[in-house]
Amino acid sequence: MFMPPWLITYQKDQLSGDIVAGIIVSVVLVPQAIAYGMLAGLPPEVALYSSILPLVLYAAFGSSNTLAVGPVGLMSLMTGTALLELNLSSTEQTIAAAHTLAFLVGILLLTLKMIRLSGIINFLSHPVTSGFISASAIIIILSQLKNLLGLSIPRGLPAYETAYRTLEQLPQSNVYSTLIGLFGLLILWLFKAPLTRYLKTRPMNSTARQFASKSGPLLVVALSTFSVYYFSLNTEQLVTIIGHIPAGLPSIQFPDFSIGLVKQLLPNAFVIALIGYLESVSIAKSMASQRREKISASKELQGLGAANIAASISGGFPVAGGFGRSMVNFSSGANTPLASVITAGLVTFTLLSLTPFFFFLPKAILAAIIIVAVAPLINIHAFKQVWRYDKTDALSLLVTFFTVLIINVETGLICGAAISIGIYLQRSTKPHIAVVGQVGNTEHYRNIDRYIVTTDPHILAIRIDENLYFANTNYLEDRIMQLIADKPAIDHVVLICSSISIIDTSALESLESIHHNLGKAAISLHLAEIKGPVMDKLKGSPFIQKISSQNIFLSTHQAMCYLKNRR
Repeated sequence: MFMPPWLITYQKDQLSGDIVAGIIVSVVLVPQAIAYGMLAGLPPEVALYSSILPLVLYAAFGSSNTLAVGPVGLMSLMTGTALLELNLSSTEQTIAAAHTLAFLVGILLLTLKMIRLSGIINFLSHPVTSGFISASAIIIILSQLKNLLGLSIPRGLPAYETAYRTLEQLPQSNVYSTLIGLFGLLILWLFKAPLTRYLKTRPMNSTARQFASKSGPLLVVALSTFSVYYFSLNTEQLVTIIGHIPAGLPSIQFPDFSIGLVKQLLPNAFVIALIGYLESVSIAKSMASQRREKISASKELQGLGAANIAASISGGFPVAGGFGRSMVNFSSGANTPLASVITAGLVTFTLLSLTPFFFFLPKAILAAIIIVAVAPLINIHAFKQVWRYDKTDALSLLVTFFTVLIINVETGLICGAAISIGIYLQRSTKPHIAVVGQVGNTEHYRNIDRYIVTTDPHILAIRIDENLYFANTNYLEDRIMQLIADKPAIDHVVLICSSISIIDTSALESLESIHHNLGKAAISLHLAEIKGPVMDKLKGSPFIQKISSQNIFLSTHQAMCYLKNRR
């Protein structure tokens, strides 16, 4: 019988922390899940279904002790966009398509694990990720203004058109919905910052402090729901409410695998899987580092894949690790994934017994919950930092940001990744090549343009700060020949290979060509500081025989001393 490692080694003293964290996270999760269901354009029960079995499956197969899996903002936004593109005619069809989407996301994640592609997220640079997340957060906030203000604006419009229509219809805002929404924003903000700071100054139990500071969503849901019910705001003032949420648990079902639907959903499923994995691993690593724990990227693919398949067959939509809930779980004292299992149990209890209490819950409050949750994702500081450090990276951030805002999430992500790869290729095709000289009487050799060094007029020592491959071999040849032409007294060229980890076949041919051309000019070629794995490959090539082992040195200093003594 399979047992997760954390359960085998479970200690009794871990239980209290897990129980407290499980309870506190459930207080945050239930209103947030309902809100994210609305963001995805799905009924609230679908979001709650996504908050039970996926949590249990991730606890069994994931690697993080504190990652809180469930509906999250970015995944909900992309799910809603993917479902809108299908132009389905009924809610039932939309829900069925959401199940299929979750299944495809799970299968893709497990496939990435099987083919050992956990490093795929490395193709998304930090500037691209930052631009994507910031733009997505703005889209989410714009999409929720209609619910906050009680307006009627179609879903799925570009961000700029949503903003324009919101401003255009502003005079038609429902005053009561707006007041409820602003009340929710105010209370949530007070709980998020001022109350937390205040409670830290009070002599109270840490568990009570955690529960009090994280109960803002529960409080605004309770107060607003009671107000709408007591004053009949839904009928007399036309405040939009959630309505009926079916009580009970979902039945296990298999998603729709019709070829046409799968073809339509597959591209979006891949992007959702990639972003969910990236977000989850980033959060998990951040928390694990604070406790000196290890996160396995492969096991994260396994855990998230299993969680999404569980969401699919239990009536849910795609899930991932959420930053806000995970930090609540972490700071509340969760020791193991049992905390998530307890959270799942409390969500189950909510579905069985408490759904009637959400009938009068105003959508304006759900909009406020979403806005407060995603607003911190707009990272202006990251842009300023990237702009000061590297304008080229800032360009990839800006292109991703504006493409996501103006066109859509998927196109923005693809453009950003393409630009990042293009920037890397452009940089690597013209590697930094430094002419070096000896620093004083030491054995250190540094760039002649940066340090006061001594050089030998008959020896050209150059350091190549990049791997050698087909795209940069011509540049290397041209640069060496240019340096030789400028210094006719040179008899020896020393290539310092300390920064080279790869020499591909094209680069090897280029080195042979350089050796041949230098030989015709009565100049000898030497290599220094070759890494072991590179030397292992070179040993099997004719190039080593041509250059001869006596022209290969362990260090630059050894090469320089040898060549000087030969004269």
